[in-house]
Parts: sequence; structure tokens; C-alpha cells
Amino acid sequence: MPVYCVSYDLTKLGQNYAPLHEELRSSGTWWHHLGTTWLVQTAEAADELSARLRKSLHDDDSLLVIKVTRDYAGWLPKKAWEWIEQHL
Repeated sequence: MPVYCVSYDLTKLGQNYAPLHEELRSSGTWWHHLGTTWLVQTAEAADELSARLRKSLHDDDSLLVIKVTRDYAGWLPKKAWEWIEQHL
């Protein structure tokens, strides 16, 4: 199953975004360490995942869903890299 990087920018601070977080957690296997960035392993296609998550956002919010490949780099805790290695 593919892993998608889901990143969002919420414009209505103070609003209840719990439904968005619930949708992300219900997507399958997930990892979340960075504020508004999640890695989600799901059988859904990127457009399906995006459409489902979009229902929990406001019109002025932004959302990016992009497939993760083995070409990655960054500065994360060891536990994060272990999750990535295990699921890609």
C-alpha cells in the first residue's frame, strides 16, 4: 500500500479540527510527529484521500496529499525513520 504525505495549513485558528485528525487516524497506518504533517499508509488513491479529508476543512484551508517515495531526506527522530523504513 502506498504512503502519502498529508500536509495542511489551517486558516481558522481556534476552530474545531478534531474531525480532520479523526479522519487521518482512521486512514490506516499513520505517523505524526510534525505539527501539520502526517504520513498515512492507505489503500486509497491520493485524490480519494484528499477528497475525504477536504470534508473536514474550511474553504480557506490548504491541503496537500502527495505519494512518498524512497527518495527522501530530513532531520527526524530515529523512531520516525524506522516507521518510514518499515512502511515504504
